[in-house]
Amino acid sequence: MTKQEMLSHVDHTQLKAFATWEDIKTLCEEAIEFQTASICVPPAYIKQIHDTYGDKVNICTVIGFPLGYSVTEAKVEETKQAVKDGAKEIDMVVNIADVKNGLFDKVEEEIKAIKEACQGNILKVIIETCYLTEEEKIAMCKAVTNAKADYIKTSTGFGTDGATIEDIKLFKKHIGPDVKIKAAGGISTLEEMEAFLAEGCDRIGTSRAVGLLKNA
Repeated sequence: MTKQEMLSHVDHTQLKAFATWEDIKTLCEEAIEFQTASICVPPAYIKQIHDTYGDKVNICTVIGFPLGYSVTEAKVEETKQAVKDGAKEIDMVVNIADVKNGLFDKVEEEIKAIKEACQGNILKVIIETCYLTEEEKIAMCKAVTNAKADYIKTSTGFGTDGATIEDIKLFKKHIGPDVKIKAAGGISTLEEMEAFLAEGCDRIGTSRAVGLLKNA
């Protein structure tokens, strides 16, 4: 796989709480230069990015991030505002407490509500695998599929662990044919990126890819 092929699957990410506008501009300019799939940024920066760069960058943002326990109504309004400001892709965090309580139907309904609020834009569903049992991960594969989300995503990068190849293999067994996979969290080498892509991931969420490939 060429460098450019790898970068075309990368959501170039900057989600630190203390990210400055200079940090965000650097991210955007790298994304434009290296043609990454998107930039993944805090909601507060969406409008400024869109006003500055227009359609030169594909803006992805996060909803209910990173803990997921906002009420559904808040997540829906957050999504609507993100789309209004210029986001084309939404990465939402499920209510992990609802998952742990076995309220899978409730989680599915929340995903459906947020998918509707996306207004035709891409929805990726972060299930935060590090906190879930295998049975809960399988249940989330079914909920994401039933809710017609576009992607299932492993992790926020803020949990106790990130993406694993084992979880990607599990997803592939249990998601529907229209659901893609995004791996994120702890992916720090070119070899790891290649391994996740080879296993069937369509997107990689990382802040490191451009730097790694520039220095390769």
